[in-house]
Formats: sequence, C-alpha cells, structure tokens
Amino acid sequence: MTTLSVPPSTSTGDVADSLLARITERSARVIVVGQGYVGLPMAMRAVEVGFPVVGFDVSEAKIAALRSGRSYVEDVTDATIAQAVRSGYRATSDHRDLRGFDIAVISVPTPLREGMPDLAYVEDAARDLRNWLKIGSLVILESTTYPGTTEELVKPILEESGLVAGRDFLLGYSPERIDPGNTKYTFVSTPKVVSGIDEGSLRCVDAFYSALVDTTVPVATTGEAELVKLLENTFRHVNIALVNELAMFARDLGVDIWNAIDAASTKPFGYMRFTPGPGVGGHCLPIDPSYLAWRVRRRLGHTFRFVELANDVNEHMPEYVATRVTAMLNQRSLAVKGTRILLLGMAYKAGTSDWRESPSIHVAERLLLLGADLRACEPHLPLETDLGIDVPLVECTSEEIAAADLVIVLVDHPGFPYDELCAQGTLVLDTKGKMRGRNFTGEIL
Repeated sequence: MTTLSVPPSTSTGDVADSLLARITERSARVIVVGQGYVGLPMAMRAVEVGFPVVGFDVSEAKIAALRSGRSYVEDVTDATIAQAVRSGYRATSDHRDLRGFDIAVISVPTPLREGMPDLAYVEDAARDLRNWLKIGSLVILESTTYPGTTEELVKPILEESGLVAGRDFLLGYSPERIDPGNTKYTFVSTPKVVSGIDEGSLRCVDAFYSALVDTTVPVATTGEAELVKLLENTFRHVNIALVNELAMFARDLGVDIWNAIDAASTKPFGYMRFTPGPGVGGHCLPIDPSYLAWRVRRRLGHTFRFVELANDVNEHMPEYVATRVTAMLNQRSLAVKGTRILLLGMAYKAGTSDWRESPSIHVAERLLLLGADLRACEPHLPLETDLGIDVPLVECTSEEIAAADLVIVLVDHPGFPYDELCAQGTLVLDTKGKMRGRNFTGEIL
C-alpha cells in the first residue's frame, strides 16, 4: 500500500481544478473496475469520447474475451470492442495496471447473501484502488447500495492510504441506470444522477459524466444519489407486486386483469402501466429494495412494510405459475409428473440474455420438483449454457412445440412463434399476455 505525505497547501479546489482541466482535455486516465453489464458499456463510451481507459475485472474469462475482441454483453458489439482496443482500451486483471489513475469508477456486483447486503466486491475494489490512490484522483462508486455506503464504507478504506477525501482526493456516487436490451434509453440518452462528498467532488463527477451522456442530474449528497436508485426500483417492485396480486384475485373474481389494465392505461394522468408476470428478476428488482429495507431495519429499527409485502408477493409468483400448470393439466386428466413442458424464455426480461435471478429459473425448479419433463428455449443464450438446473436448452422449432404437452410463455421475446402456437393448437399458459387476441388453446396469467 502506498502512503503519501500531503503538502499543507493542498485543497479541494486545487485538486478539482486540476482534474477538471484533464477531463476537458480528455487526458484523464480512467479505470473502470468491473467489466459487466454496467461497467463495460461505460468503459466503451469513455473510450469513444477520447479518454484513455483501462477495464479491470477479476474474471480471467472476461478479460480473455475482451482481449480477443469478443463481447459477452448484448448491448456491446464485438465491433465496438475491436474499435475500443484500436483506440487504446486495455482489459486487465493485473492490479498493477491500476497505477496512475485519475478517475476510477467502481461498477461491481452488490448481491444479497441470505437476505443481507454483501458489499465484499465494493470493499475489495476500494482496497485495490487505495493502493494506487494519488493526490487529485477521483473515485466514483456506481454499484447499487444503501444510503451511506460511499461515505461510511468506501471513504474510510480509501483514506487508509494516508490521503484525505475532499482535501487530497475526490469522491462521488452515481447510480447506474443500465437497462439491458433497451435500444431507446441507452447509457448515453438516459439522464445520469451525479453526486459528490463536497462541491469539488461534485464538479468533477458532473464534468466526467457530462462528457459521456446527454444529461446529468446533480443532487446535493451521495446519500441522496444512493437513495435514487433504490427509490426507482422499489417503486417498480411494489407496483409489479400490486398487479401480480391483482392478477390472482381478478382471475378468481372472473375479471380479465389485462383488459382492466388496458382501460386504466387510457388515463392520461395519475396512472402508470405495469403488467403481471411470473415474478421479478435481474440484477435490480429482486435485490435493490431489500438493500433499502435492510438499511431501514438496521439503522432505524423499523420494518419497511411495502418492500416486505412486495417481496412476499413477487417471490411467490413462480409457485403460483406452477399451481396454474397443475390445474390446467388436471382439467385434461394429466399429471405434472412425466408431462413434457416447453418453457419459452429463461432470461429475466425480453430482449436480453441476462438470466440472473430470473423467475423462469424458479418456475422450472418448482416444475422439476413435481416431476415434469422440461425443455427450455432461450434464443439469446447458446444451447450449451449451464443454467444450474436440469433443463436442456433447445431450439424453438415446430417439432419441439408439437412434442410438448404444454408450452409456458415466461418471457415475451419478440422472436417467439406465437402465431404457430395457435396454428398447432398447442396447450399454452401465457404469463406475459402475448397470446391476447389470438385464437389459442390455453390460459393467460
């Protein structure tokens, strides 16, 4: 670990002004720690606008892929990687390549472990950067976390270098807003919330992201910025839980929830459309609200009841889907055990290969426990992909559809043959409403 003695004359204004000049000149050396769904697109954009960029990741497989010009993130093409390498981008897992950075962005996972936030990756990243921290450096945390992480966790680790945040180096937080597969709202076109621990830090964080995106949204503190991401996803999580529970009750009441949602969506104010599904997945919704609930419980001693209730509803949707499957087969004098079922979609959302926390996986697990003979189609994943469950991936062919006793639409990928499902008279459980208005055999969630 490098420890520097700090000249008494050093001030946050001095280090901020110096870094701002290098940002303007695009000469600031940028390190992006974590080259996943968040870090890689950001690194590519930073290279595109002219910054010298090093992408750091502990995964040797990712580094090997990037060095060979191969992307593993759908929003980043192989051609983009190749162009970035030609422009000076370098992927590495060598900690020594962190030396001499001006700006470091931490974009590492923040998973839940047994219901509790696991910030080990953030802590490791901060320690790695601490060893190469210098006067005038800027560190930005992007990983989703609870309010207080930047100042209470990251700052003390960095200050173990002997440098003082706000005096010798700059520190900020900017929540990621990457939406995999979204071609309308990209990293560049989505407004970027920015913050700093002081005015100088905020100025530099804002200047850096202003070079990368169309619009920045400065907020007063890092705690506010940390809360922004949790607020956004808790809002979605709670409202998805609302329509999921309504879908179950509406069916029992003999009401079409989808028609009701369509009608409600005609209201031009005071309503936002959410639709039912087999649960929630991805790197945000199943995790982020729990970070906020954990922080409220640990810091304030209160239960965040909305989050706890939403968790309960959404976590039980895969079980509800399995129950609907059982009922549909019972009506045809069939048992789930031994029945051949084809699952359409294993990703957590349409248009992406990301299957982290996917509700489709949980549906499959429940059907396997009941003895179902499962196949799965996921056009965004190679057939040899190991999903961690005993379900083979197959092509979505006419033969596979015809061989299935039941097809479950779990993800509304646009390439699935919805019309063919109707033409073949296949029994279908549609959890995403894609079969609405079609003459098909089956049910909609």
